[in-house]
Amino acid sequence: MERKYMKRFQSYKNSLEALSQARERDLSDSFVLSGTSAKFSITFDLAWKTMKDILIEYFAITDFVAGSPREVLKKAFQTEMITGDVWMQMLEIRNRLTHDYDGEIVKTYCRTIVDVYIEKLKEFQLWVEGIEE
Repeated sequence: MERKYMKRFQSYKNSLEALSQARERDLSDSFVLSGTSAKFSITFDLAWKTMKDILIEYFAITDFVAGSPREVLKKAFQTEMITGDVWMQMLEIRNRLTHDYDGEIVKTYCRTIVDVYIEKLKEFQLWVEGIEE
């Protein structure tokens, strides 16, 4: 029987694959910047929600605020699902991008999304794939 989190995880992988295409695009193009911002936000949201599903189903951890990505990230860190401070930075940037009406925030962080955050998101993908083996 397929685990509940696997459907969300599949969406996550698809979103991450689309986000990864930003590596081959012109990051000075406003359309590419906008798409990278949107896809990063979606991918990040799918990541923390997949983490939440795994914490509940795989680790039986439920003592966190259900709608709080910060709490989920802390628990995911405690279970070694993720490592480092980058995830909290990603949360901060995702929150800032929500209010990036003129595209200035994504211009500042797009290179970091492409060079650093995509790798962290891929590490999480590998971790999840590892628990299914």
